[in-house]
Amino acid sequence: MGKVARSSLLLIGTFAVLAFAGAAAATSGAHFFSTSESINAGGSLVVSWDEAGVGQQTVAYTLTANGSATYACLNGGGNHPQAANKATFAGPVSASGSFPATKNGRVTGTLTAGPPGSGSFSCPGGQTLVLASVSYTSITLTDNTNGVTVSLADTSRTFFNV
Repeated sequence: MGKVARSSLLLIGTFAVLAFAGAAAATSGAHFFSTSESINAGGSLVVSWDEAGVGQQTVAYTLTANGSATYACLNGGGNHPQAANKATFAGPVSASGSFPATKNGRVTGTLTAGPPGSGSFSCPGGQTLVLASVSYTSITLTDNTNGVTVSLADTSRTFFNV
């Protein structure tokens, strides 16, 4: 192979590597600018975020967490009559959704998941079933489109002391 042919192959190879690297860099700029987690009045985990660098596309997200919810029975006076009259249920919770990017390549969104249900737990007559407390651990938000995941802090909320 002549010197010109080798130089041409080297030049073509260099352009191919640069083109590939440029395409990879264009999609690897996605990053979470901010995230927050909270628990709403119904005991659901609420995760909000602002992600930048996603380009001009609709982005698919998945929220996952381990949830634990304690349900109790309250009497007409709003009191918990006996400590044995409560049950805790635990399990995974999740939510997903797709959100369009703004013209500047950012997505702001909110997903809500949980709480774990009360199963077949019920209260005797004259008492009301309530969610006493809820907690969420191992909270993750994933941008499925760009392959970016962020972990959030564990969070909990008590509605009634039982």
